[in-house]
Amino acid sequence: MAVDKNATGFGEEHLRPARMRIETTVLMSRGDQSHPSELVDISATGLLVRRPLGWSGELGEPWVLDMIFGSDLHIHLEATVARISDHHVGYAYSRIPEDKQVPLWNLLGGYADILEQWNN
Repeated sequence: MAVDKNATGFGEEHLRPARMRIETTVLMSRGDQSHPSELVDISATGLLVRRPLGWSGELGEPWVLDMIFGSDLHIHLEATVARISDHHVGYAYSRIPEDKQVPLWNLLGGYADILEQWNN
């Protein structure tokens, strides 16, 4: 398999949307389960939260996420579990309501258009 290299020597598979570190509470809901957690970072394609005690989930499961930023921004969206570790859960957006898309992109600002290098 051929891999294109950029100027820094990393292949494209090592690029991801830039992550913006921001702290807020996230409520994760699925069926009769709900777990409050803390946002670690957010990007144009998903977010990373601290894994709450008692949380059980599997890759690909759909969850509803609610986040409040400051006193005036509430973002409610649907996401699927993309990564699970002992301490974190990574979600990929699956549905962002139309009325929440612009507020999310405004929150991300320049992070919405930037790729960053990523190593496992």
